[in-house]
Amino acid sequence: MKQISIIIPTLNEETCIGKLLNQLKVKAHNFQAIQIIVADAGSSDNTQNIVKSFTTAKLIKSERGRAKQMNAGSKEAEASILYFLHADTIPPKNFDDYIIKAVQNGHETGCFRLRFDHNHWWLWLASFLTRLPWKICRGGDQSLFISKSLFEQIGGFDEQFSIFEDMDMIRKLYKASKFKIIQKQVLTSSRRYRLNGIATLQYHFYILYLKRFFGANPKELERYYIKNIQ
Repeated sequence: MKQISIIIPTLNEETCIGKLLNQLKVKAHNFQAIQIIVADAGSSDNTQNIVKSFTTAKLIKSERGRAKQMNAGSKEAEASILYFLHADTIPPKNFDDYIIKAVQNGHETGCFRLRFDHNHWWLWLASFLTRLPWKICRGGDQSLFISKSLFEQIGGFDEQFSIFEDMDMIRKLYKASKFKIIQKQVLTSSRRYRLNGIATLQYHFYILYLKRFFGANPKELERYYIKNIQ
């Protein structure tokens, strides 16, 4: 019986997805109790072929947009716990055990702390702050576990969001349940920071957060993101 369904949205992730699928087997406490679903949004590189080479992963095709992809993946989930994971993020050793125990202890949703694969002081600080319970310290890169019943209760991810879908979901989860921060770290790529510049990207992320806080709709956020972030 599957206990956790891992849902990974992809779009042209050939440089990351094979490593992640290998690492999930290495890091899991009980890999046999895990279902892996990769929801691909029409990759033009070798992503789909790499996923197909793993008999332990199920490839599904989805419309583009992480909210749509993750919702599509959740419909294929066999387990009672959903774990949403980015293709460039590696969970900690025994991640499945930590998630199951958190849910058994009454936490229907939560995430891990974060660590970047870059030692810049600002990224170290951003990683350090993820141990705190504040919503502003949350993000999709920390990965996110949700009981399937709670996920269905709140209606899944809002597909109006082409970006910021994770923050919208986290906001709803903080209201709906006691959010658990597991004090173990996922390791995530700093590639967007290297591409855009660390200070520049962090500035734009905070502007997006403030825009949403003051009522910007999904289309406004998307326009700002497309204009300012690579």
